[in-house]
Amino acid sequence: MATIASREATGPLDPFALPLSWSLADLQRHLGDVPADRVRLFPLPGTGTAEDAEAAQHAGSIFCELVDGVLVEKPMGTLESLLALEVAFALRTYLEGHRLGVVLGADGLLQLGPKLVRGPDVSFIRWERFPDGRLPTDRIWAVAPDLAVEVLSPGNTAAEMERKVADYLGAGTRLVCIIDPISRTAVVHAANDSGVATQTFVGSEGVLDGGEVLPGFRVELSRVFRSGKA
Repeated sequence: MATIASREATGPLDPFALPLSWSLADLQRHLGDVPADRVRLFPLPGTGTAEDAEAAQHAGSIFCELVDGVLVEKPMGTLESLLALEVAFALRTYLEGHRLGVVLGADGLLQLGPKLVRGPDVSFIRWERFPDGRLPTDRIWAVAPDLAVEVLSPGNTAAEMERKVADYLGAGTRLVCIIDPISRTAVVHAANDSGVATQTFVGSEGVLDGGEVLPGFRVELSRVFRSGKA
């Protein structure tokens, strides 16, 4: 297994100040080579808040994440939505017999730091992460998921997804699953106590395993893609 380092040294809880000398190209590289047409210029890059991400979502026209105070549009398509729903359904079915936590969809924004808000395509959060086991009433929950699932869209870059994985792991997420609709494969990053994650490739005939986060949860990747050809 390969390993990837987490952002523990500069974790997502550290506020990020946009350098005055940066150009738009520098900002794009920092965000993970995100195309310029996905980077919002209002609010000014570096000054955005979780409330701005929620406001963009509430407007209904654009779905945005907040990355170091920059609103970044999240590319979403029908196929990605379908595959995420298949994973969410499998998780929800599993949780009927295992009262471990809750499952959220892509519109369930999660604040991982003062200037960092992510919206996993699917996320699972254990009850232990909620004080007294009660769900927050905030529009954006300030909690890291135990499991984050992202379905790749054509507009995603490799550097962007590497950054997302690092953000999740740095915030305390224990499993991050990246599903590729084109190859019908997945890569699962599992965190350990040392701040380093193992990286496991799951082939098209392989199985997604919940490990210690979701004991006994297993779903065949071919079942996730059962609704049609990518």
